[in-house]
Amino acid sequence: MLKSAAWVVGLALAAALAGLSLLAIALAFAYPNLPPIDSLTDYQPKLPMRVYSADKVLLAEFGEERRHFVPIAQIPQVMRHAVLAIEDARFYEHDGVDVLGIVRAGLANVGEAKSQGASTITMQVARNFYLSSEKTFTRKIYEILLALKIETKLTKDQILEVYMNQIFLGQRAYGFAAAAETYFGKPLAQLNTAEAAMLAGLPKAPSAYNPIANPQRALARQRHILERMREVGFIDDAELAAAKAQPMVYRQPSEVSVHAEHAAETARQLVYAQWGDEAYARGLNVVLTLDTRDQVAAYKALREGLMNYERRQHFRGPEAYVDLPADPAAIDLRIAEALAEHPDNDELRAVVVLEASPKRVVAALQSGETITVTGAGLKPVESGLSSRAAPNKQIRRGAVVRAVETGKGQWTLTQMPEVEGAFVSLDPRSGHVRAMVGGFDFRKSKFNRVTQGWRQPGSSFKPFIYSAALEQGVTPSTVINDAPLFFDATTTGSQPWEPKNYDGKFEGPMSMRTALAKSKNMVSIRLLQTIGPETAQRWVARFGFDAERHPPYLTMALGAGAVTPLQMASAYAVFANGGHRVAPTLVKRITDARSRVLFEAVPPPLDANSRAIDERNAFIMSSLLQEVTRSGTAARAQGTLKRPDLFGKTGTTNDSMDAWFAGWGPGVVAVAWVGHDTPRKLGDRETGGGLALPIWIDYMAQALKGVPVYAPQVPAGVVNGGGDWVYTEFAHGGAVTSIGMEDLVPRAPSEDERRGILDLFRR
Repeated sequence: MLKSAAWVVGLALAAALAGLSLLAIALAFAYPNLPPIDSLTDYQPKLPMRVYSADKVLLAEFGEERRHFVPIAQIPQVMRHAVLAIEDARFYEHDGVDVLGIVRAGLANVGEAKSQGASTITMQVARNFYLSSEKTFTRKIYEILLALKIETKLTKDQILEVYMNQIFLGQRAYGFAAAAETYFGKPLAQLNTAEAAMLAGLPKAPSAYNPIANPQRALARQRHILERMREVGFIDDAELAAAKAQPMVYRQPSEVSVHAEHAAETARQLVYAQWGDEAYARGLNVVLTLDTRDQVAAYKALREGLMNYERRQHFRGPEAYVDLPADPAAIDLRIAEALAEHPDNDELRAVVVLEASPKRVVAALQSGETITVTGAGLKPVESGLSSRAAPNKQIRRGAVVRAVETGKGQWTLTQMPEVEGAFVSLDPRSGHVRAMVGGFDFRKSKFNRVTQGWRQPGSSFKPFIYSAALEQGVTPSTVINDAPLFFDATTTGSQPWEPKNYDGKFEGPMSMRTALAKSKNMVSIRLLQTIGPETAQRWVARFGFDAERHPPYLTMALGAGAVTPLQMASAYAVFANGGHRVAPTLVKRITDARSRVLFEAVPPPLDANSRAIDERNAFIMSSLLQEVTRSGTAARAQGTLKRPDLFGKTGTTNDSMDAWFAGWGPGVVAVAWVGHDTPRKLGDRETGGGLALPIWIDYMAQALKGVPVYAPQVPAGVVNGGGDWVYTEFAHGGAVTSIGMEDLVPRAPSEDERRGILDLFRR
């Protein structure tokens, strides 16, 4: 037995000596022809673009590789020790090639023990940077030679720094800092011994030892590494026992804290336009103006608004049907496979129906848990439970439908909405976007309706016509006739046009204030007739609208042009900030991997250069739009939020194809839009006040929480004459007293109007 062991040792030593002889020969002939190692001496790893919120929450990563570059001094000792223990315990003692390690590996392999490997960390760096993955003797020689060359150019710490930032560790993670975030959802500095050992096991085979996909195999390798750490003296017996007892809690790949995908994608496009493909390799950190609290509130408000609309729609049928096996033991696997193709959508859980009747549905979740739905929870899909339902719309065993948990143990069956929406909010003084939700679900559609959705604004566009009218001597107390209008083909240039009010009623003479609050179409058209479509077209351009998208026709009065929600938010900001036009800003700052600032958005001052309209105009329009939220089509706003400092306008386009609400409160302008991507009727009773306004209110309830009530200050040049605000130059003559009627004596405002003017502005 002793002779056999001696023979094995002798054989291993002979092999090592022979290898060294060959190495010496290779050094003489091949070393001068080795490639330069500039990519190591000036190491610049491919670092992905990361997008953050203003409050430093990671929103998205873009690039093929997830990587966080961390200097060696900032890599915690426990992580370095775990890697050295399993990969190269004598790293700081050898010169790139560990002869003793080669001998030890040879002995371990011959003795059929667990191999500890012969490649040093320096050799692995050489292989990863310069050589192919093929396993040949020639490649091994070059690997050794390159390792020796690297050791002459870089310090040990520099080599280890490159290795720990460059190595692939699965899940698109490169480097241990990225792996710590990917697998444990925490920074590298916060890893404990057990977690560090788990990550140190990944370089050998990232897929095989993935702790999320293969937990048992990964755990076995982690235990081996912990034993090695104890063996080489990096931890003691107590630390070894504690690490083995440490429970492993992994971050699930689907975990996303803040839904800001549309905003992050918009930012990516902006950055790519500047830096091209380098944007995905330079480690750019893109900080947005978004606030996560606002973003979450906007996301939830929009989804809830769209789901409320969906509950009023007819059930369109299951998403799919699954053939469930008769064997109960095989059902669970079949359900898991089926629901993998229909993933949960936040609160909208995908389920496979196991039993179905008009009074009771039993269904299975992806987790294997079963739920039972009865009573009111079946109402949204009751047509699908009817025996008369068409085969492709019937809920039966194997049907894939959606379920929402409404309370502890209570569920409602529903369906994914077809309707879409958009929501955006911004700071009216800086233009910083506070929240942006471009649709119901980014996975369903990456189209950002906030920035790309050109739609008719309907009545939400009327304030800009009213604003133009103020400059022509029209005042809030000007009386305008809400009476029928008819335009023949000669006047329109195409075909006869007989516009209607939304409610189909004509109420006769009323003040401009009342007309805007009630959103009277006839009044808006008469205002536009008075000031002229061309004048109005030039005026709306002051707010940032594209003049060519708003042709100078009378239909402009009803919002027949085209806008995006972001344009509307920016335009309403002009009223909110006292008359200044500010550019919407989404990207606040861009830094590189070394924290050097490459771009910083500095809001321009609100001065004469930014002024779009007179401060007096903005003040009076604010007064009119405050009336809309107090007594008009948006009275639900003040009624729900219980504060007077809310301003805005509803909008519903022809045939109810688009529903809008645009408005503001102290420090925040917000716009909500609801409609179908391919325009079609939302429903005869659907309006901006019923669809978009509730979304706006839900968001504002969070955005204005704790914000003091704001009272606008009366600017110079505005006086209260006859119970309403008016420009000083029109207070004693020159104002337009009536439109649409002959010899009409201006009437005094009603008590309701007077209260809306004086009470709110004199609080």
